[in-house]
This record gives sequence, C-alpha cells and structure tokens, in this order.
Amino acid sequence: MIERHHIIKKSQLKLEHPLNIIHLTSEEHRGENGVHGKNGAALDLKYKQALESNLREVLSKSHYTIEELIKKLLLNKEQAHKVFKKVPREPEGISREEVIFKLLGGRYYIDC
Repeated sequence: MIERHHIIKKSQLKLEHPLNIIHLTSEEHRGENGVHGKNGAALDLKYKQALESNLREVLSKSHYTIEELIKKLLLNKEQAHKVFKKVPREPEGISREEVIFKLLGGRYYIDC
C-alpha cells in the first residue's frame, strides 16, 4: 500500500506543498527501517536532504516576491501569505535562504 509522507512535518511547517510530499510504501513509511520506524533516522535525513537540494534547484534567484513563490512552489495566495508573513523581507523581496530555511522547518539538513 502506498502512503503519503510529509518530509517536513505538516505540524512543523504549517503548509501543504507538493515539494514536501512523497509517496512511500507502508514499510518505507512506518516499518522498522521506515522514516517513522525505530531505525529510520538515516532514511528520514536522506529525504530531508533531497528536499533541500530540490528547493535549491527550484529557487535559483537570490530574492523572490510572494507572487513568484506562489508560482514556483505551486502555492495558493492564502498558503503563501500564511507561511511567509513573518519572514524578513528586503527591498528586493524575500531572500532565497530565508525561503529555504522556512520551508525546511527552520533548519538546514545538508552538511549536518
């Protein structure tokens, strides 16, 4: 059976977006070696690192407007305003690093 998994916990991110969702078998998801299993920390980290890499690929500019983030991340207006309302803005927009940091739940996973 295929199950839906939020790479960054939905409760932590407060956002449902396609880049944060993957589909796993029940064993990969909840099995002993699955992301939520007793031995799943390495697999969980692997998916978080892949998400970070993916975000760095998708977000190639140094700054973004909310409208650009809506298009790039396939968000609706309400989602974008909710998740980025407290993110610092510069005259050029929201910095790429601020966006990535926010979408990773407030931390980085590559080189940790």
